[in-house]
Amino acid sequence: MSHLVLVMGVSGAGKSTVGSLLAARLGVAFADADAFHPPANVAKMRAGEALTDADRWPWLDAIGAWLDTRAAAGKGGVATCSALKHSYRDRLLDQRPAVRLLHLSGDAALIGARQAARPDHFMPPSLMASQFATLEPPEQDERAIILSVVPPPEAIVEAALRALGTRAA
Repeated sequence: MSHLVLVMGVSGAGKSTVGSLLAARLGVAFADADAFHPPANVAKMRAGEALTDADRWPWLDAIGAWLDTRAAAGKGGVATCSALKHSYRDRLLDQRPAVRLLHLSGDAALIGARQAARPDHFMPPSLMASQFATLEPPEQDERAIILSVVPPPEAIVEAALRALGTRAA
């Protein structure tokens, strides 16, 4: 079975690390949401400006198109996306019932410390408060797998594999 997984969470939660490890374990392609941002979005974030919903819609649509391509090819994939609001996840998941949502959850102090340790990332630590203020945790109808960011990434991936009902490809 080819898995399609969307790894969500605030910046610094470990989406890229966990997502790439999970994709490798599942034997599927990996796509980091950062690669789907248009240059204008990256410039805004580098300048310390939070993105608006209007900034995000094309970005979310590009991630959705990647998931559609993987599904149409009968191949799995793991993509990352902050997907902080229900409306963002609705846009990504509503017409994609095969996609499983994996939420990397943790407290602001731990994730903020991790975010601050990434000096080369375009998302500055100054936007962390807006990330947590925007976050609408997944609800039951979203069928989310919710995992803590406290364990090491390898342990998070093992827990994700168990929740997906598989060990690896």
